[in-house]
Amino acid sequence: MAKDGPDPLRAGLETHIGKPLGGAGPASAPDEVNLPMIRHWVDALDDRNPVYLDADFAATTRFDGIVAPPAMLQTWTMARPRIEGIGARGGAAGKIAADNPLTTLSEAGYTGTLATNSELEFERYLRPGDRLQSSTVLEDISQRKTTALGTGYFVTWVTTYSDGDGEVVGRQRFRILKFRPGDAGEDS
Repeated sequence: MAKDGPDPLRAGLETHIGKPLGGAGPASAPDEVNLPMIRHWVDALDDRNPVYLDADFAATTRFDGIVAPPAMLQTWTMARPRIEGIGARGGAAGKIAADNPLTTLSEAGYTGTLATNSELEFERYLRPGDRLQSSTVLEDISQRKTTALGTGYFVTWVTTYSDGDGEVVGRQRFRILKFRPGDAGEDS
């Protein structure tokens, strides 16, 4: 099939755009936002902003207490990874549902996965004690593209994070390339 010809695979995938990814509904954080995880994060990234760990200092700021680093947003609802078979799942923490567009792409031979970019939006800082939920919706699947890695599709989803009261605290737009390894420069 020529690059600019009809693409029945993509046409089938378009039906998922605007719909939730994953059939289990919103993901709930296994733990509240908490000081030990904040400490691990700031130590790993060598981020010494005292508003993250120094309660006395944080109380004197506009936050009136400790807050979590904004970039931790995604970490609070991440699934615990099942390491066995993670490569076969394209790096996914757990099994992906059969009707998920990522599964459809993998079954069609687009087995390579490359994260290309992530954009974060923050509505407010998180505080210890917040318990988050996340909901993910498929935003877009590109036309088939040929890249230096292989031919494939850029897949974009948006995850919205809310606190226990349903208040949106942030969003993440995440894009990957699902590609056929080794067919760079070839038509599909």
